[in-house]
Amino acid sequence: MPLTAQDVDRFEVSRARLEAIAYRLLGSAAEAEDVVQETFLRWQATGTGRIEVPEAWLTKVLTNLCRNQLASARARRETYVGQWLPEPLLAGDPMLGPAETAEQRESVSYAVLVLMERLSPNERAVYVLREAFGYQHREIAEILDLTEAASQQILHRAKRHLAAGRARAEIDAAATRRIVEEFLAAAAGGETEPLVRLLTEDAFAIGDGGGIVPARAKPFVGAVAVATFVRGLFKSGPAIRALIGGPVEVHIWDANGGPAAVGVVGGRVVAIMCLEITADGVIAVRNQVNPNKLERASAQWAANDHGEPPLAVL
Repeated sequence: MPLTAQDVDRFEVSRARLEAIAYRLLGSAAEAEDVVQETFLRWQATGTGRIEVPEAWLTKVLTNLCRNQLASARARRETYVGQWLPEPLLAGDPMLGPAETAEQRESVSYAVLVLMERLSPNERAVYVLREAFGYQHREIAEILDLTEAASQQILHRAKRHLAAGRARAEIDAAATRRIVEEFLAAAAGGETEPLVRLLTEDAFAIGDGGGIVPARAKPFVGAVAVATFVRGLFKSGPAIRALIGGPVEVHIWDANGGPAAVGVVGGRVVAIMCLEITADGVIAVRNQVNPNKLERASAQWAANDHGEPPLAVL
C-alpha cells in the first residue's frame, strides 16, 4: 500500500534523529544514510496504520539494522587497507545530533567513536541510546529485546571499556585552541622540538587512506616519532600538491566537537587531522584522508562561512 503524504511526513519528523543515532552507531555518515533509507523502506512495507508509536518502532528497526551491520563490519575491517578510522563530521553538521550535555558531546567525539570499535554491537547500542539520546533502560530493553537489568549491566560494561581508553583529564576550549595553534604553527614553521614539547611521551599518530591515498599502515608512536611525522607532512608541500592537484589550505576547525586541522584544496576537503588533547598535551593525532569519508565534510565546508584565513598553505 502506497504511503500517504502524512505517512511520509511522520517519517521525516524522525529522520534527523535516526541519522544521528545511526552515525554514532556506525561511525560512517554514508552508512548511516543507507540504514535510514532501509528503515524508510521497511516503514513503507509494513503499513503504518498498524504502528501505534512510530518513534519507538522506527528506533527499534534502525537500531537492529545497525547492530546487524556492526556485526558484519568486524569482518570487513579485517580486509580494509591500512588503518580504519571513523568518518569525521565538521561543526554544524546536523548528523552530529544533540550536544546539550557532556555525555552527548562525548558520545560523538572522534576519540570515543574510535574507542567504540572495541565494543560489541549490543554495548555500542545501549551506550548510544542511553548516553546520547536519553532513552530509559526500560525503552532500550524493548528496542533490543533485552531485560532492563541486562541493559543496565551492558551500559556499565560499555562505559568501563571506554573509560579504560580515556584515562586523562581534558582541558577547556581556550587552552585547547591555544595548543592547536602552537602545534600547527610549529609544524608549518619547520620546528620539530616545539612539537615534541606539546606531545605526551606516549603520543601516537594514525591515518586512514582507505587504500586510495597513501597512509602508513602502522601508527607512529612516541613524541619524537609523531613530531617528525607531522613536520614531514608540512615539509612535503610540493609532493602533496602534485598528488592532489593544488595547494592545500590548512584551517583550524572543529570536527566531532573537538579540535581539528582541515586541509582544503579548491573548496574540497582533502584531509581532516583530529587532535586529542589532554592536560598532559596532545596524546593522539588521527588523520582521515580517505576521500570516500570526506565527501560529506566537503559539502559541509562549502556551506560554512570560514571567517579566518588559513593557518598555512602547503
